[in-house]
Amino acid sequence: QVQLVESGGGLVQPGGSLRLSCAASGFAFSRYPMSWYRQAPGKERELVARITSGGGSTTYGDSVKGRFTISRDNAKNTVYLQMNSLKPEDTAAYYCYVPQYNRWGQGTQVTVSS
Repeated sequence: QVQLVESGGGLVQPGGSLRLSCAASGFAFSRYPMSWYRQAPGKERELVARITSGGGSTTYGDSVKGRFTISRDNAKNTVYLQMNSLKPEDTAAYYCYVPQYNRWGQGTQVTVSS
């Protein structure tokens, strides 16, 4: 059974940093691209970042380019999202996603506020 479990969210001040983790199980993690999405209240879910199976190529949403970094550790079946220079508009629930199985994690809340 494909399972994705996010962690690492929380409350942080503007300009601060957080690192999200997504632990995957139930499938051959190292074979598949992975993505992070986010959804703020009243807004559509949007792509934050994606990474290829081997980690050699990454893509970012325009609003996070230069501030967020996606990475993965295939030995640990985990994908990460390092978020720096956080802004209040980054406040959202963040979700891990594996496209090939169309499976989402339960999400982790990130709140950026002073």
